[in-house]
Amino acid sequence: MSAPTKNKVIVLQPGYSREDEHDATAMRANCTCTLVRCRDGLNIIVDTMTAWDGDLLRSLLRHQGLEVEDIHVVVCTHGHSDHIGCNYLFQSARMHMVGACASNRDLYLDHLTSDDENEELALDTNGEVVVKRTPGHTLSCVSVIVQNTQFGGGPVGIAGDLFERREDVEDERIWRNAGSEDESSQRVERSKMALLCDHIQP
Repeated sequence: MSAPTKNKVIVLQPGYSREDEHDATAMRANCTCTLVRCRDGLNIIVDTMTAWDGDLLRSLLRHQGLEVEDIHVVVCTHGHSDHIGCNYLFQSARMHMVGACASNRDLYLDHLTSDDENEELALDTNGEVVVKRTPGHTLSCVSVIVQNTQFGGGPVGIAGDLFERREDVEDERIWRNAGSEDESSQRVERSKMALLCDHIQP
C-alpha cells in the first residue's frame, strides 16, 4: 500500500452559534471538531467540543477507523469550554495545545512563546501542518494551517472562532457579538487568514 500523498482535513462535527430561542440573553454554541490525517501518519484533532460530547466524539472517530488512542496531537484553538471539553479522552497524545499553551501531562513546552507574530509550530514531519497565533476572539487564540490537502489549491485554515460562520464575512456584527477580547487584532488576523488560505473552516 502506497503512502498517502495528501493531508486530509475532515470535519467530524460542524459547529454552530446562535441565540437561544427561549432566552434572548443566552447563546447556544459548540465548536467545529476537525480531524487532520497527515500524510506522514500523524493524526491531529482540532477542537474537542464540550465535556458532554465524549461518546459522540468516540463514535465520530470510529467512523474514520480510529480510536482515541490513535490521536497524536490535540489542538484547541482557544480555551473556551466548547473547544476543550473532550481533551480528557486523548491521554495517549504526545501534546495538547490550548491556544498558544502546549503541554504533556504536567510538562509545559516552550512553543509559540516568542515576540515574533509570524512564529509557527510545525506539527508534522513534512512541515505542512502548522499552528500559528491568531489573537482576537481571545488573546491566546491559534489556528491550524494545512498545506497539500485533498482540496487542492492553497492552504486550509482551521480557525476556531476567528470566524464564527460564513455570514460574518459580510456582517462583522456576528463575530463581534460572539465576543472578542481584541476586535482590532481579530479584524487583522481575519484579513491575514483570508489572504493566506483558499479554504477556511470556522
